[in-house]
Amino acid sequence: MFGRPKPEKAPVGPKAPAPGASVETVLGPTCVFKGALQGDGTIRVEGIFEGTMEISGNLIIGENARVRAEIRATNVSVAGMLIGKIQASGRVEILSTGKVWGEIQAGTLTIDEGGYFRGQSLMPGAEPEFPMLEAPRPERGERVIDVEVDEPSGSG
Repeated sequence: MFGRPKPEKAPVGPKAPAPGASVETVLGPTCVFKGALQGDGTIRVEGIFEGTMEISGNLIIGENARVRAEIRATNVSVAGMLIGKIQASGRVEILSTGKVWGEIQAGTLTIDEGGYFRGQSLMPGAEPEFPMLEAPRPERGERVIDVEVDEPSGSG
């Protein structure tokens, strides 16, 4: 009605892996896997997975995937459902259709609008100094001067 028409949104799905990083392994939508998965490169899960994953590359959890796992990977992208623990040396992204319950430890965490996360997130490295929430209290022997502003009287 007003202004320009809104552009149509593209279908939601996992973002493509970094350029040059092709998907090497796919667990398809009809695949049910229980156990330990280890690998290099990019792995994409479209089915059901339960167990542990140790990947020295990227993990993509597709929109219809259901995963219950402890995961170690470089980068993790979640468009489906995941219950468990993620430890990523790089980034974890929860896309708009993604749902994660558990613990995330990553250098970067992004959650798209509509994405869901319930749990705890930790960022490795030195903890920054906590910001001061109150005015500093005077040291012993110091005086605090409280300045009040007189409001003009209403008579006049």
